[in-house]
This record gives sequence, structure tokens and C-alpha cells, in this order.
Amino acid sequence: MWASERDGWNHLYLYDAISGKVKNQITKGNWPVREVLKVDEEKKQIYFTASGLDSDQDPYLLQFCRIDFNGKNFTRLTTENGNHKVTFSPDYKYYVDQYSRVDAAPITVLKSIDSQKTIVELQKADISALQKTGWIAPEVFTAKARDGKTDIWGVIVRPTTFDPNRKYPIIEYIYAGPQDSFVPKNFQPYYWAMSSLAELGFIVVQIDGMGTSNRSKVFHDVCWKNLKDGGFPDRKLWMKAAAAKYPYMNIDKVGIHGTSAGGQNAGAALVFNSDFYDVAVASCGCHDNRMDKMWWNEQWMGYPVGPEYEACSNTANAAQLGGNLMLIVGELDDNVDPASTMQFANALIKANKNFELVTVPGMGHSAGGDFGERKRRDYFVQHLLGVIPPTWEEIYK
Repeated sequence: MWASERDGWNHLYLYDAISGKVKNQITKGNWPVREVLKVDEEKKQIYFTASGLDSDQDPYLLQFCRIDFNGKNFTRLTTENGNHKVTFSPDYKYYVDQYSRVDAAPITVLKSIDSQKTIVELQKADISALQKTGWIAPEVFTAKARDGKTDIWGVIVRPTTFDPNRKYPIIEYIYAGPQDSFVPKNFQPYYWAMSSLAELGFIVVQIDGMGTSNRSKVFHDVCWKNLKDGGFPDRKLWMKAAAAKYPYMNIDKVGIHGTSAGGQNAGAALVFNSDFYDVAVASCGCHDNRMDKMWWNEQWMGYPVGPEYEACSNTANAAQLGGNLMLIVGELDDNVDPASTMQFANALIKANKNFELVTVPGMGHSAGGDFGERKRRDYFVQHLLGVIPPTWEEIYK
């Protein structure tokens, strides 16, 4: 069995191991297989997850399915409008299905493999106490991509003190690595990269633009030899559409932050997209794909190294930087070489650009730990809200 995007979507194929030829395509349709869970060689069946099966649902929501090796008897084990987590009984006669969305609390049911019907509802989360605190669920929002046709999906996170009569700067949490999609799909009362920032007086968003995974091959291929794209054209259109619907979102004050490949994206926001972004905090970013581990970068940028590497480099294009930038790096980062951040900083200095550099001694690959979090929040408060943060020592007294 082999997975391939040869028909435009990630699907499974059955091969003859002797001849190396395809016997048959197992799964088929305008949706991707996400993960193979179990191959039952005795019954010649495959259990797998897929998404995008329902036109009226978020195309990233995981659904559980089963199909025969020959591509027949495709069976949906889950259909409810939610992101599903399934646990099978050892004999695969029953399964526990828990499903939720960022705006819908979890429901857990016991189902039968034979009928796929609910035997009993085991639990339904009660979030009334959470809602009484002022908690507001993230809003799932969609807008059209750069092609004017494809739906781009993301979430909007508002503070518990939300007032529609106020104007809120926007902060985007970014990770646009091509290996996956990243906008949360499960219910959570707290989203670490977004919730706390929102409480300071921001609208925080996260968006999966073109170039990320788990959609069609055409959607994914945007990233090829073009990591600086990062879905920026789609994500900017998404934020403009959200601000047009919600005038309290101040599209004239936009910040962005991310870590690792997200740090590269955050840096690229001000190097290649300073017409839209005003403030960025980039943590342990791969600012030049020639300065990072080969196995990740060559998947998306290709080999041999060509001119596209320099075209996508924050470091090589540092002179284009506009806006306010903070760089955070761990001294002992063993994932993305700290030299990547230092070379970017050096290029910015040579280009006479103002920026802030925060080096955290002893810190590995991270967003900077507690100190980095403090510096990041202060930076956004100062440059987007126009408020000089109070001395933290005074707050703790």
C-alpha cells in the first residue's frame, strides 16, 4: 500500500509487490486521506482518517472511515460535524467516539462497528460555568483565497472583556510549515498562543493559508521552492474580510508572532509584507533555509540549492524590512541553528534597521520560555496599543 497525490488528492493505492505495478486505487474523491490507523490483512480492510468529506463542514475536521483493499465498501464510522477522536475496542467491534469543535464542547459516545450507530451517549461536556466567567468561544471564520474560489479557514479569538464599540489591533499567530495544517479544531477553554494575548486588548487570529497541507495537491504545491509565500496573500485577504465584517478589528494595526518555521514566517511578514504588518515577534526562526537542517528544508525548497533559496531568505533581503521587529532566540537551540537568527540580526544591522534582539541563555528550541513570553507581550502592548508596559517587578510586589 502506498499513499500518493497523483490524482490531485492524497489517496491510497494497492501495489503488486512483485511487479511494482498498481493493482487498484483504494480510496478516491476530492478529499485527502489523513492517516492509516489499521490494516486488517485477514479481512482485507483498512481503517483510516480523512477530512473534507462533507461540503457543509470545515474541511480539516477528522472523520474515521473503513474500506476494503479493492476500494469497495467504503464506510463512514463518524459523520457528526466535529473533529473526531476514536478509540477502538481490542476486537474492533465497538469504538468510543469523542467529537468537538473550537466552538462546540465535546460529546463522547459508544458506537457499534457493524451499524456505526450510537449505543449510548457516555458524556456531554457542560461548559456553563466556563461561560459565566466571560469566556468566549473562538469564532470559525472563512474567506476566499487569492484565487477567488478556495475557502481559507481560520479562527478569531476575542478577550473576555470584549466590547464591540472598541477598536482592537489584530495579532496573528503564525505557523505555515508545509508539513501540516495548524489552526486548532478541538474544543479547548484556553489556547496558549492566543488566549492570553487577547486578554491584553487584542483580537488574535490563526489561519491556514495556501502552501500548508491537508487540502488538495494544488493547495499544497504553492509552497514548492517558495517558502516566503507562507500563504500571506490568502491570510491578508482573510483578515481584510474579517475586518470588513467586524469594524472593531483594526486592520491598520496588525502584529504577528511565531516560532521556528513560524519565526521565519513572522520575520517574512516585515521583510516581504510590511505593507500590511506593523509589528512582528519572531522566535528561533529559520531565517535562511540554507542555514537549517537539510531533511526539512530540501523537502520544500528542493536540491540542489538554487536562487530560490536566496529569494526566500529573510537574511538576504533584510534591507527590505519595515515595521517593528523583535527577534527571540535560545542560546542552546538544537533544532534551528541560533546562527540563523544572528545572521539575520547582522544583516539588519548592516542595513541600518532598528530591531530588538532577545537571547535567552541556556534555552533550547522554544518561543523563549517565560521571559520570552513577557518580552513578546510587552512588545505588542507598546507598539500596537501605544502603552509603555509597567515594570514587572512592581506588579509582583
